[in-house]
Amino acid sequence: MGEQTKARIAVLLGNFFFGTSVIAVKQISPVLVPAIALTAIRVGAVCLLFWLMFLLHPTKTGFNKKDYWRLLLCGIAGITFNQTFSIKGMSLTSPIHASLLVLTTPITISLLAAWFLKEKWNVFKIMGLCLGISGGAVLVFSRDLSAHSSGEQSLGDLFIILGAVSYSSYIILVKPLMAKFSAMHILQWIFLFGACISVPFGWNDVASIQWHLFSITSWFCLSYVVIGATFFAYQLMNYGIKKLGASVTGSFIYTQPFFTTIASVLIFEEQINFSKMLAAAMIIAGVFLTNFKKSN
Repeated sequence: MGEQTKARIAVLLGNFFFGTSVIAVKQISPVLVPAIALTAIRVGAVCLLFWLMFLLHPTKTGFNKKDYWRLLLCGIAGITFNQTFSIKGMSLTSPIHASLLVLTTPITISLLAAWFLKEKWNVFKIMGLCLGISGGAVLVFSRDLSAHSSGEQSLGDLFIILGAVSYSSYIILVKPLMAKFSAMHILQWIFLFGACISVPFGWNDVASIQWHLFSITSWFCLSYVVIGATFFAYQLMNYGIKKLGASVTGSFIYTQPFFTTIASVLIFEEQINFSKMLAAAMIIAGVFLTNFKKSN
C-alpha cells in the first residue's frame, strides 16, 4: 500500500472519529457530564498523553519567545474556545445539525484569511460565502423533534458556529508555525496551554460528576471522545497534512456529516427532512465555490 493511500485512509478514519464523536458526546452530556467538565477532561487527558509521548522520545522544539505567544493564542482559540463551544453545542443541538454546521469552517477560514492575511476575493468566493451563510441560516431556523426544545437547539447551533469560528481562527494562527515546526510539537504545546485554561475553568463541574452512575456504555463514550476523537484523530489528521497537504486533507471534512447522519439514524432514529437536505446542499456548494480556483 502506497503512502498516499495510507494517508487518505488515515484522514478518512480521523473524520470518522470526529463525525461519530457527536453521538458519543450526546450520550453522556449534559445528563452525566456537564459540557464544561467534558471539555476539561478531554483537553487535560489528551495533554497528558501528548507529553507522555514527548517524555518517551524527547526532542528539541526550536521555538522562540514569539512562537510561544502564538502557541498560547492557538491553545486558546483552537483548544479552549473550540472544544468548549463545540461540546456545549453538541450537547444541545441534534447530531446532524452539529455535523452540517461544522462544514461552515472552510468558509469561515476563507473569510478570516481575507481579513487578516489579505487574501484576494473573487466572485466565486463571494457567491460561496452567501450560499454557505444561507445554508447555515436554513439549518439554524429549522427545528428537530430530536432536540430538547427549539430554544436549546438554537443555542446549540450558535455554539457550534462559535466553535467553527474559533477553529478557523486557530487555523489562521497556526499556519506560520506549521511551516517551520513539527506538528506533534505544536500539538503538545497548544494542548498544554489549552489545558492550563480549560482544566481550572471546568474543575468544579468535574468534581460534581457522579461517577457511580456511569454504565459501561458511558465509560466507552467518554473514552471514545478523549482517545479516539481527540488523541488519535488529531494525529491521523496531522499525518494526512504531512503526506497530502492541508487542502486535500481539509476536503475530507465533507465525510463528517455522512458518518454522523448514519450513526444518528441508527442510534437516535433521527429523521432526514427537506430542510436538512437543502441546508446541506447550500453549505457544501458554498464551501466548493469558496475554495474554487479557476484554471488558466
